[in-house]
Amino acid sequence: MDLSIKGVPEDQVRRLRERARANHRSLQGELRALLDEAIGTPRPLTIDEIVARVSGLGLPRRDEAARLIREDRDR
Repeated sequence: MDLSIKGVPEDQVRRLRERARANHRSLQGELRALLDEAIGTPRPLTIDEIVARVSGLGLPRRDEAARLIREDRDR
């Protein structure tokens, strides 16, 4: 679907173009990214975001897995 916004001030258009350029996107791509952000459209998580979420879960680290298995086996 196509959308149209009329009467956008030149200053806003200039800032949108600057933002798009800074994000290596076209103006259309930047507008779609802003819409996604505004309405909560899911986007793929970055590696850093995944690490932050998993770290917050308090799960044992990989190196602890062997220790836990050995403890269980030795009971």
